[in-house]
Amino acid sequence: MAENLIGSEIIKLAGEVKAKMEQGEKIYNLTIGDFNPKLFSIPSELKEEIIKAYNNDETNYPAANGIQELREAVSRFLHTREGLEYPASQILISGGARPLIYAVYQTLIDPQDKVLFPVPSWNNNHYTHLSHGQQIIIQTTAENKFMPTAADIKPHISEANLVAVCSPLNPTGTTFTEQGLKEICDLIIEENKKRGSSRKPVYLLYDQIYWTLTHGDTFHVDPVTLCPDIKNYTIYIDGISKAFAATGVRVGWAFGPQKIIDKMKSILSHVGAWSPKAEQVATANYLNNDNAIDTYLASFKRDISKRLDAFYEGMIKLKSEGFDVDAIAPEAAIYLTVNFNLVGKKTEDGSVLETTADVTRYLLEEAKLAIVPFNAFGADKDSTWYRLSVGTSVYEEITTLFEQLKAALSKLN
Repeated sequence: MAENLIGSEIIKLAGEVKAKMEQGEKIYNLTIGDFNPKLFSIPSELKEEIIKAYNNDETNYPAANGIQELREAVSRFLHTREGLEYPASQILISGGARPLIYAVYQTLIDPQDKVLFPVPSWNNNHYTHLSHGQQIIIQTTAENKFMPTAADIKPHISEANLVAVCSPLNPTGTTFTEQGLKEICDLIIEENKKRGSSRKPVYLLYDQIYWTLTHGDTFHVDPVTLCPDIKNYTIYIDGISKAFAATGVRVGWAFGPQKIIDKMKSILSHVGAWSPKAEQVATANYLNNDNAIDTYLASFKRDISKRLDAFYEGMIKLKSEGFDVDAIAPEAAIYLTVNFNLVGKKTEDGSVLETTADVTRYLLEEAKLAIVPFNAFGADKDSTWYRLSVGTSVYEEITTLFEQLKAALSKLN
């Protein structure tokens, strides 16, 4: 397993970009799904609660499933913000979302079980490998904003043990519609009725870590609200990492059927993947501060939307000027889906951009723009689509970035 484990393609690309920046090059690094804390700080109230917790010596082991106060606060947060009813006992706290996703796979997937997931998507291929499962990959399309559909899944549902989806989606920043998600839920419910007690059910992993960060008229939808009958088969992944720009604070939570959550707790207790106690105490107090949350999210989302809109408008302007680029209107998260259809173009020195890797390198060298190709998220290696992340972008620099990008594109023929 270890010999064949593939490293993170995104981190590899980010390392190359970092090396250039350390050599003094001005690079517009829009690769990592993270935030520049100088631009997007965590809520001041949360920071104060963390400091207070350390000053109060909240530094011993927390409970294996998370402190009671935090699980109760999350339960309340889910009730007031999403209308979801999950008691504290059905909530599991961990050091961010990653250990929780790992625990879902380890709990539900036996060797050779099949995991169905769309591409592009984040890390499902790696988690399937770690759990010795088999992949059923759904290649999504720009026409559906790279969201999987029930029609995509239906031919494979009888084989699947787990359907892993994410909305808002990393890497696209697009979301499920109510109808689109309901059709998938209905498909899973129907399949489990067919299986009865003779076969292991198919479960739904629903990663909604970006759900608070919707933009414009986009409205977040979730499986259990749309289809209550799927509740016994759905495990949610959530946390503060993206909602409050707190990627390094490491507080995530999963919630779902009691039996599954209990097994996940047992696995993670052996891994030691709990969130630090001080951060748990602080997050519990912060999640009960509705006014602070409302104020923070309003400002935070406005600043993210402003950047996403600026990048989208810049791409569409280039497209209108005849350049072979495109973009999908932003809906959520911190990502914009952009297209650089430049394979086959010639550079000034007469060399040809023969692959997506060549295009990626050209954008980095000539436009000083670093973005992640969708093939790093499992899409076809020839895909011309990219993820652009705005969490580290300086708004005032976007105009200059597009001037450089236009100049770089103008050199191609």
